[in-house]
Amino acid sequence: MDGFRVMPMAEAAPIGDLFITVTGNKHVLRGEHFDVMKDGAIVCNSGHFDIEIDLKTLGEKADEVKTVRPFTQQYKLKNGKSVIVLGEGRLVNLAAAEGHPSAVMDMSFANQALACEYLVKNKGKLENGLHSIPVEVDKEIARLKLQAMGIGIDTLTPEQVEYMNSWTVGT
Repeated sequence: MDGFRVMPMAEAAPIGDLFITVTGNKHVLRGEHFDVMKDGAIVCNSGHFDIEIDLKTLGEKADEVKTVRPFTQQYKLKNGKSVIVLGEGRLVNLAAAEGHPSAVMDMSFANQALACEYLVKNKGKLENGLHSIPVEVDKEIARLKLQAMGIGIDTLTPEQVEYMNSWTVGT
């Protein structure tokens, strides 16, 4: 929670300046929330498609919708306030940031490629079904990424590994 107060949207809507939905649910921000938001409140979604923010209702409440800069629409509401929507309400990290940065995608693609290699090397040895990428492969990808970035980290001691894999020690 990083020190932020947690509260229902009905309480948060009138006091917040920026709303980022990440719930994976439908219409998290709705008409009754837009009505009480501060003038110039910014809303965006990073949770699920473009359904977390009720854009249809927001559009119905607006006298005017205009693009004020790339990936940024201002909805001028009939009550005189405006609500700013980033990335057309779509996943803002994709829609407004022009996709994931290569620093993230290279690891994702490495995981996919090495997972395929693992499947080919183990053809006939694996049962049909869902298989997680082996921990060794995932760790190797992380090691190579850190090495490419010139970052060194400590190696866990056997005692640390045992502790991390056990729920029997500690509080």
